[in-house]
Order: sequence, then C-alpha cells, then structure tokens
Amino acid sequence: MAASNSQIDVSIVTGASTGLGLALAQNLLQRHGQHVLCISRRRNSALEALAANGVQLEQWTHDLSDSAGLCGSLAAWLASFQQRIVRSVTLINNAALMAPAGPLGEADVCDLAMALRVSLEAPMLLTSVFLKATSTWPSVRKVLLVSSGLGRSPMGGQVSYCAAKAGLDHMARACALEEASRPNGARIVSLAPGIVDTDMQLSLRSSDSTRFPNAQLFAKFKADGVLDSADSAASKVLAWLDHEDFGREAVADVRSAK
Repeated sequence: MAASNSQIDVSIVTGASTGLGLALAQNLLQRHGQHVLCISRRRNSALEALAANGVQLEQWTHDLSDSAGLCGSLAAWLASFQQRIVRSVTLINNAALMAPAGPLGEADVCDLAMALRVSLEAPMLLTSVFLKATSTWPSVRKVLLVSSGLGRSPMGGQVSYCAAKAGLDHMARACALEEASRPNGARIVSLAPGIVDTDMQLSLRSSDSTRFPNAQLFAKFKADGVLDSADSAASKVLAWLDHEDFGREAVADVRSAK
C-alpha cells in the first residue's frame, strides 16, 4: 500500500521471473518513484536487490493458468492505493506459454488448454479487473499486451500460440473502442517486441523438425545473430509505453518507427 504523499508510478508485470518479463521489471525498478508488482510462477531474487530508496517491489507467486483465482487479490491490491498520489498505473501482460511444437491434430488437449489459459485468458481477465479497479482514477492508465509476429503471420506447428497472440491483438482493438468513449479511458496496445532471445526461442529451435519444420528457421535466427537480447527488447517496449501517443494505434510492433 502506498502511504507517501509524493507521486508514484504503479506497474504490474506478469511473467516477470525470466526472459523479457524479467528485463522489463529490472528496467522499471531503476526508475525512481516506481511501485512494481511482479506476478510469476516463482520469485526472482535478483529483482529484490534492485529495489532501493524510492522504489518498491512486490512479488506474487501464482500460476496464471488459474488467473481467476488471482482476480480478487489484484482488485484489492489496486484498491489499497491512494488514487491522488498515483501519477500513472500500468498493466503489462507479458506472461505466455507455448504448447509443445507440432500439428494441432496431434496435440495434447491439456497442453493446449494450459497454453490458452496463460496466453489469452489470463491477460483478458487481469485487464478486466485492472480497468474496473482503476476506472475512477485520475491517473494515466495504460495496458500493454505483449504480442508476437506469430499473431499476425501464421505458422504451422504453433497453432495455439498464433491464435492466442492474434486474440490479444483483436482484444486490444475492441477494448480500445470501449475505452475511447469513457472519461479518462485507459490506453491499450498489443505490441510485438521483435524476435527476442528467450527460452521460447530456444524451445522452438530445439524442436523436432519432423513435427515442427520451422525449427531450422529459428535456429538460423540464432546463427545469424538477428535475435534481440531481452534487455534491449525491454528498453524498446518501455520506450513505446512511455511515448506520448501510446494508444494511438491499438496494434503495433517495436520495429515500426515512431
């Protein structure tokens, strides 16, 4: 709970224990006046060391395949803030889960269900809670959905991931229409962060090429040095988030010039 009279920026980051989410949280924790809530399956001790004077960090451990069980806690957490001292409040839906690569007709339905719950259901439920809990706040309100090029250019062998990311894009378009008609409506963007060297990339290039023929393409990305580091990608994502016209386009890509 915020008790100070100085203004703060509140940020919520899902999937913050590794990869891009970790880099986003690390970058935010270097900004004075931040109050950061990280939601992941596990805590990351490296983040604790970054929380210093003028910065507050909370880490919640929660499996986002059960995001409905988190909604009440998030609503209560947001309600604990004194609205007048919050300069901005931001939800970054970064967490995602890939089902094992392979044709949809050969997939395990439990793997598919888990992937869709984490990658699409959780962002929608948490965004709903966030919008309702902050609807009367005078603060700048932002929602960033971390999307992917695979949501815009389909690829066989990862149908659930493509579908989830495409769902985020269209969710942002529809939600932006709603918020545009509300007083101090939230700005929402589904943003592709580029090709980032994360565990997901490793999983794709290490996949069985007989089940996922594009494994060689992802291996080539690595060999050719075209992958962005998580820290570099996080800087680009946050620069987009900080831009004064964030929300002008509901669906965007960091590789598009501002």
